[in-house]
This record gives sequence, structure tokens and C-alpha cells, in this order.
Amino acid sequence: MATKNNARRVKIKRGIRKKISGTTERPRLSVFRSNNGLFVQVIDDLKGTTLASASTAELGEKAKLNIENSKNVGKKIAEKAIASGINTIVFDRNGYLYHGNIKALADGAREGGLKF
Repeated sequence: MATKNNARRVKIKRGIRKKISGTTERPRLSVFRSNNGLFVQVIDDLKGTTLASASTAELGEKAKLNIENSKNVGKKIAEKAIASGINTIVFDRNGYLYHGNIKALADGAREGGLKF
């Protein structure tokens, strides 16, 4: 069932995806937020492959969606991306407002060493 806010987010998401795309040199960091967790992927759109991924589920069994855990997911994805040779990315907030958990995730990824 599509809600009014979800339809708005999908519309914003389409506008964002028209403008940005991940390449081999600079892949896209895509974010999905649910009520229970935060899921992040580093994607090469030219090849159509996921290079690295992280989520709040990796932090522990009882990890909830909060700003502290979002920052830790950002650090974890930065660690995995740098291990696979990726230093710069394009941030795809996927239609979500750059506020709260999304901002904490981006800050954690920057602290982890990713540039965007």
C-alpha cells in the first residue's frame, strides 16, 4: 500500500537518480531505511554489481535504528569500501531527507575515510 509520504519519496528518488550514477572509479552509495534498520550498498551502475554492503543487522542481534547505530553502519561501509579499493563515492540518499539517521550515516562514512 503506497502512502502519501512514500509516493513523495519515490518521486524525489527518481529525480535524484536521473542526475547521479555510479561508475567503476566512483561508485554510488545507496541507502535504504526501514522502520527497523538501515541498509547500505556500494554499487557500480555500469557493471550492475554491488561492491560492498552493510546494515544495522551486522551490528548485533538487538541493533535498532538510531543515530549511533547509523553512524556505526557508515563506518562499517567505509571500512569495507576502502578494503576493496574504493575511496571516493557518490552519495544516493534515495529520496530520504538528509537529516537524522541519513546524515549520521554520511558522517560515519566520512569519518571512516570515504570522500564524497
